[in-house]
Amino acid sequence: MHLVDESDAVPVTSVADLVEHFRSAEKPRSAWRVGTEHELVGVRASGPEAGTAPAYDGPDGIGAVLAGFAARGWTPVTEHGHVIALTRGDAQVTIEPGGQLELAARPVSHSCDLVGDLREYVATLGEITRPMGLAWLSIGFRPFGTRADVPWMPKERYDVMRAYMPTVGTLGLDMMLRTTTVQTNLDWSDEADAAAKLACLMSVTSLMTALWAASPIVDGKVSGYQSYRAHIWRHTDADRAGLLRFALPGATDAGVYRAYVDWALDVPMYFVYRGGYRTVRGLTFRRFMAEGWQGERATRADWGLHLSTLFPEARMKKYMEVRGCDCGSLGMIAALAPFCHGLLYDDTARAAATALTAGLGWDEHRQLANDVPMSGLATRVGKATVGELSRELVAIVRDGLARSLPGVLRLIEPVAEIAETGRTQSDAIVELWNTHAGDVPALVRALAHPELHPTAGTKNQLRC
Repeated sequence: MHLVDESDAVPVTSVADLVEHFRSAEKPRSAWRVGTEHELVGVRASGPEAGTAPAYDGPDGIGAVLAGFAARGWTPVTEHGHVIALTRGDAQVTIEPGGQLELAARPVSHSCDLVGDLREYVATLGEITRPMGLAWLSIGFRPFGTRADVPWMPKERYDVMRAYMPTVGTLGLDMMLRTTTVQTNLDWSDEADAAAKLACLMSVTSLMTALWAASPIVDGKVSGYQSYRAHIWRHTDADRAGLLRFALPGATDAGVYRAYVDWALDVPMYFVYRGGYRTVRGLTFRRFMAEGWQGERATRADWGLHLSTLFPEARMKKYMEVRGCDCGSLGMIAALAPFCHGLLYDDTARAAATALTAGLGWDEHRQLANDVPMSGLATRVGKATVGELSRELVAIVRDGLARSLPGVLRLIEPVAEIAETGRTQSDAIVELWNTHAGDVPALVRALAHPELHPTAGTKNQLRC
């Protein structure tokens, strides 16, 4: 979620101004924090409409869900009379285009605080939506119905993207309406540290995609994919999504800030925001900064908004986003932040993880990213498999976490179990799907998060 800050109207006129956006985000190690964002798929739980997606309006609509949070102290953010987000301190609850509900949790210094916030959010969401007959699923892609069955949310930004996506890829509308992800946000200390973290993430993102895979069901059928969500991103918008070649180890001498800026400058813009979203076509930020557009000049707020419309596997804004993982179980949601803490906040672990795929060239990295959505842990990487490399990665992360934040080691056990057994969330989902074939209410119940089904009888077991 990106809330536009029009007050930051300081003009930007040079590459140096844009580089400063990243330099100003530097923090000493003592101030590093982690944040987690995740999106949930909401469905009607029972009756003839079981499995269907709620619209925005109506007694069981997403608007009513947001009103429930507002009644519990969250501050609404409105657009054209519709609540589109809520804030409470540094946390936000927002809606994705197909009504997926996102929690952007407050950034914290300790992963246990994230677990506490997640437990509170789940309890509140369940309290609001159980009486509505809604359930929220542990899955990375809406399994029931087709894209045409998913109602669009009333949000101006999404109207612009809805028109643009089919012009640049074949699956962008599916990305908007039906996918869910879990992301972690992290800090960096200086440009060298940012470069090392981004290089590590680009090196192991496909391994993490395989470990977190949880989207095997498409249009009500077993698809054969481990992560159909990741497959969708391969066919959404090549200009702004996927791997970043310049971010791989040794790929650029320019410095990562300048390299990221140079890349972002030439990605076509979606819109300019001036009291509302104004659609642009064929305008890059490089041209906007040099020439202006319809009398408007580029500002720092425009740059921040443009950065929020770029979707590489790891993204730089005022923090670094880890973006390659399907949303799934509460345990796997809670695991991502400590996993990334052990991976990126420990220098030894980060270097060892980066070295796992150091022998791959650019074309091999791209091929790996293309193959993993289908074959997951079984994907070949030279003489090894992604599963074998993932076991090494988990061991590296465990060691890094033991040195940097040992009190949360138990939180990554769900990931370690997947790496050790080779049985992913997608494998478990397929088994459930086959067991309850054709019984949609039973499938909803089997796939629902603890506490997030109308008949849930037990509280979630998340502990730190």
